[in-house]
Amino acid sequence: MSVVVLSATLFATGSAGRPPAVHPPVAVAASAYAYDAALVSPLLEGTAAGSAAEASPTASATMPTMSAAPATPTTPTGPTGPAAPQPPRPVAGLDQTQMNNAVTIVRQGRAQGLPTRALVVAVATAMQESDLYNVASRAVPASLKLPHEGVSQDHDSVGLFQQRASQGWGTVVELMNPAHSAMLFYNALSRVKGWQNMSVTAAAQAVQRSAFPGAYQKHADRAAKVVAAIN
Repeated sequence: MSVVVLSATLFATGSAGRPPAVHPPVAVAASAYAYDAALVSPLLEGTAAGSAAEASPTASATMPTMSAAPATPTTPTGPTGPAAPQPPRPVAGLDQTQMNNAVTIVRQGRAQGLPTRALVVAVATAMQESDLYNVASRAVPASLKLPHEGVSQDHDSVGLFQQRASQGWGTVVELMNPAHSAMLFYNALSRVKGWQNMSVTAAAQAVQRSAFPGAYQKHADRAAKVVAAIN
């Protein structure tokens, strides 16, 4: 039978001026709580109970090896922001790139406070000029170094609206920026007297001065469907 040797001096008390009584060590049978005492002794470190448990070789020798269960990692939770809005799916035969460019044109016009008619004119114009792709030009090397979705060569015309830096529309960087080029188109359209009462082709031609003035009207119905699909 295992025994635990407890020193009686740990429990001796005495009054001032009188040394505590000394008793010989007493051998006692191992308590059924030996494991419990050994397990809690680290929690009592620095106390008399903790010191006594540490001083007991029998308790240490018979204490089973125990390992703490690994902590389960937790994923911090917190408020999540709204999901980024997804671009509308293509309509009227467009692919997603074309639709994304149409969205840029429409939202730019709305940001400028323009009516739906202006948005239809702008989208129809970009359909005719660039097939709604933001294109660079081989005649403008700087445009090839900027993000683009195709390459054309029509003088120095670039971007969705085929605007020309040489004609005072802006810098190549500005004209290759879909939102900025749309803003420039709307600014020019707003200066056309009575554009609200013109046909799509007449309003577009007043801005673009194309060699094919009647080409814009064929895009009017599709442009209207695209604008209606964009929130």
